[in-house]
Amino acid sequence: MALAWRTFLQFEAEDYPQEGVENFERFVTDSTIHRMFIIGSYHLFVAYAGTTLVGMITLRETSHISLLFVDAKYHRQGIGRALVQYVRSFLASGSRATHLTVNASPYGVEFYHKLGFRDVRPQEQKDGIIYTPMEFVL
Repeated sequence: MALAWRTFLQFEAEDYPQEGVENFERFVTDSTIHRMFIIGSYHLFVAYAGTTLVGMITLRETSHISLLFVDAKYHRQGIGRALVQYVRSFLASGSRATHLTVNASPYGVEFYHKLGFRDVRPQEQKDGIIYTPMEFVL
């Protein structure tokens, strides 16, 4: 979660009101997420360059991307794309999911569009978190 927080601060926090920054920090430091990982209801997949953690993606509710972050030094090298493709394969291999969804941050909307996601609704804001609901048909 340190990677998510660090990358959020670097690329996204300036687009959010203080309430949103504080809520995001609470989310990535909440012990509930850790318990959800342990019981298997929240999946985490990571990318490494050697022994360095360079990217992460999490799934909740079977097919919703909750977090996707790539370390700044590794942007535009296909890591985010590879993580999303891995999740698609993961879902195709054993899930009954028909859609992969995400609430894309303003910073991530263009990235998700390039991967074939489409907007479900216009940009929204809840508890200071700004996002565009999107989906990809599997």
